[in-house]
Formats: sequence, C-alpha cells, structure tokens
Amino acid sequence: MKTKKERLEYVRMILSEKEIGSQEELLVELRKVGHNVTQATLSRDMKKMKVTKQPTSLGGYCYKLPETSIVRRSPVPQTISEMMNGTGFLTLRVSGNIAVVRTKPGYASSIAYHIDTANIAGILGTIAGDDTIFLALDEAGDKETTVRRLGEILSPE
Repeated sequence: MKTKKERLEYVRMILSEKEIGSQEELLVELRKVGHNVTQATLSRDMKKMKVTKQPTSLGGYCYKLPETSIVRRSPVPQTISEMMNGTGFLTLRVSGNIAVVRTKPGYASSIAYHIDTANIAGILGTIAGDDTIFLALDEAGDKETTVRRLGEILSPE
C-alpha cells in the first residue's frame, strides 16, 4: 500500500518536473505511479504543501511549489558537469560586474549552490530564482580569469 509520505514526494516530483495546470492532470500523473486518491485528498495535500497556482509564459496557469521545495527525480546525485550536460544550463552572459546565468525552470538554485561551493575567486555571491542566477563579480578582481573559471564549471566537458 502506498503511504501519504510517498504520495507527497511524488506530488513534489511531478510539480517540479512538469507544468501541471489542474488537479485533474495531477491526479492522472499520480495514478500512473499507483497513487489513486480523490480530488479532495489531493486538494488537502496541496494546501499542506503550500502549492500555489502561478501564470505561465504562455498565458495559462500551473501549480508551483514554494522555492525551497524543488525536487528532481534522480537515483544518483548529479555533479555540476552532469547537470550542465543535461537540460539545466542554457546561457551565461556578463555585463560589467554582473553575470547572468539562465537555466531551465527549477535548476537555478542547485547550479548556484555548485557555483558557490566552487569558491571561484572573483565571485562575491549568487542570487538564484527559478531559472535565473545573478552573480556579483568583484570589480577589483581579474574578471577574465573569473569568467573563464565560471565557464569551465558551466560548460559541458
């Protein structure tokens, strides 16, 4: 028998991986993995998880988890290079002492974490949203070396 804890984890994974616009769509996805629940149960679960409905870039709406709850299904944790080789990293652009990294939705926090833990000289810090990372670069540092090192981390090997 499937437990509530397992069901909530699946809801987190589904909402992190797909744009789900209705509870019916989410119920269908849950049924695919063996969780047959009612709409009322799902509604209570979503309220408990603080799921919100937010506008999409295409004019519709989809359910989103709070920023701190982003979950990705992965049997083995990925390295930053593996993540970059996958579907997360999109672009890196630099202007003055600010760098902007664009990612696919849901990847920015984990990529920013890996940038922070790489301790690259010349990066003062990062701020991550859902699909964008802002990096503050040290004006007194060697920007070319910093950007090259950042590119090494972000570029596929």
